[in-house]
Amino acid sequence: MSRTVWIILATLALAFTILTGLAVRSGILGPTPQTAAIGGAFHLTDQRGRPADASVLKRKWNAVFFGYTYCPEACPTTLLALGGAEKLLGPKARDFQAVFISVDPPRDTPAVMANYLSNTSFPQRTLGLTGTPAQVAEVARAYKVYYAKAGEGPDYQVNHSTITYLMGPTGDFVCVIPYGETPQQMAAQIEKAMRQGRHAQSC
Repeated sequence: MSRTVWIILATLALAFTILTGLAVRSGILGPTPQTAAIGGAFHLTDQRGRPADASVLKRKWNAVFFGYTYCPEACPTTLLALGGAEKLLGPKARDFQAVFISVDPPRDTPAVMANYLSNTSFPQRTLGLTGTPAQVAEVARAYKVYYAKAGEGPDYQVNHSTITYLMGPTGDFVCVIPYGETPQQMAAQIEKAMRQGRHAQSC
């Protein structure tokens, strides 16, 4: 099966999961739970080598994106757009952070992540997270993220989901920011969620 077909299938599965979670959350498909279907516990390491868990998402609006530092297109494109959105937020940016979670732990050590995220066009408040393969699998399951190694040798690539999750300051899922949105579109979504408050459920 081609890489494009894999990505389409993964995106459709993720969309179904999110829509089902939101339907259940609103009571359409049953009792209303207190948490969203996206997100949850994880145990990773940040770009400074410090342990990090889900508490790093608290008290900030977080744009969570899964990718890897050797990514040829989707990852730098998304991080550049988030960098632009961060600038457009102005003073509100102090309450916002981008979270870049690696799906390529063998190559993405904390030092590699730190060097990659030092790009001044990326968000200045970016938290880079990596870990063991088992730890990355844990957080990918929590966020319903697809990823798979493609190819062999040192130059292999990793096929992966390309959407960004906006998470609220209580650690709850707010909405999906689709791949390819402009900095202006991203900033508008983030600002809308901020206006709705700490318990925003859409943007």
